[in-house]
Amino acid sequence: MPAQGKHRRTRTISLRRGLAAVTTGGAVLALPVIGATSAFAAPAPAAPQAAPAPAAVSAQANSAVQAAPAQHSVKAGETLSKIAREHSVSGGWEKLYEGNRKIVGENPDLIHPGIKLTLGAVSAKASDGKAAKASPSAARGAAADRADRADRADRSERIAAAPVANAATAAEKQAVAYTNDLDGWIKESLAIMAEQGIPGTYEGIHRNIMRESSGNPAAINNWDSNAVKGTPSKGLLQVIDPTFQAYHVPGTSTDSYDPVANITAACNYAADRYGSIDNVFGAY
Repeated sequence: MPAQGKHRRTRTISLRRGLAAVTTGGAVLALPVIGATSAFAAPAPAAPQAAPAPAAVSAQANSAVQAAPAQHSVKAGETLSKIAREHSVSGGWEKLYEGNRKIVGENPDLIHPGIKLTLGAVSAKASDGKAAKASPSAARGAAADRADRADRADRSERIAAAPVANAATAAEKQAVAYTNDLDGWIKESLAIMAEQGIPGTYEGIHRNIMRESSGNPAAINNWDSNAVKGTPSKGLLQVIDPTFQAYHVPGTSTDSYDPVANITAACNYAADRYGSIDNVFGAY
């Protein structure tokens, strides 16, 4: 029988932390310890997250923002509707009148040059639109032209559609007694002009009357170019018949020599062409 030998179970030699020296022919080999613990760098701290940006304000909220109330100094020939359009007043001329009733008075069609009107809050959207225009001076001129045309059309509509005065208005007219002289004619004309929305002041009318006729309601010019054409200038404000007929104001006499009718028609013409009789300083 073959010799029986001792068999040993193979052991797994565990390697301890440190270096194991193995001698081979006198040479010492340094072997790395397999069981050594590995070292790792500490992870970099995470970057702090940025705080969330505040919620954007909605466009609807922005459009509702309004500018602070502004003031406007009235110029000769201007009306509440014209001022409201030019400054984009919310609510139109009615709102403008409501906010300035104490200074304007009971007649919204009669505003005097030089008074200060509070415009109220103008929308920021309208203000931004005006600021974004490329040529402010050119844009202002175009806007003024459009406003003037609209104002003339508005005035013409009011004059053409003027209803017959009611009993209360008739009673008020009867209560006012105008003197039969230049002062009374001008004041009566101003009252009619206020009803019809025709701009003009006592000073502007009086100044032009004194230049044109020296206050003589029967004055007539028989020597200038109009007279040569067969249409001489007549009356206090020297109006030719075609102009008088075109700008005659309902409710006044159809006689161009009538002082009140002559003044009112001439002021209506001056408002259409020059903005107001107050803007006339020479032949017109």
